[in-house]
Amino acid sequence: MKVLGERIKLLRLSQGYSQKAVAKAIGVSNVQLSRYESGDRKPDAETIKDLADFFDVSTDYLLGRADTPASLAVVKQEDHKESLFFFDQENITREEAQALNDHLKYLRAIAQKVNKKD
Repeated sequence: MKVLGERIKLLRLSQGYSQKAVAKAIGVSNVQLSRYESGDRKPDAETIKDLADFFDVSTDYLLGRADTPASLAVVKQEDHKESLFFFDQENITREEAQALNDHLKYLRAIAQKVNKKD
């Protein structure tokens, strides 16, 4: 469960929360949250769910079963090809889905150019 603690700490710091604030929000003590982050203790399933809800990520991400904090969506495009991309778990319109997909393609193209230079 080392990855769980690392991800909790990373999310907490990247979102600007103190341990005390997160602990209070999910109903555990500051000491307990510190133990989760250090890997000394393992949270129960309900606490993992509460952490995922608080940080707006999937439980799979927290547990190290996914490399991205968001959900995976499959959107049927007009040409009926499936397009995979990540988004946060709210409902999105077809136009928003297409814009996200286009942006992902752009980022992949940039990454390929950067990797070719290395």
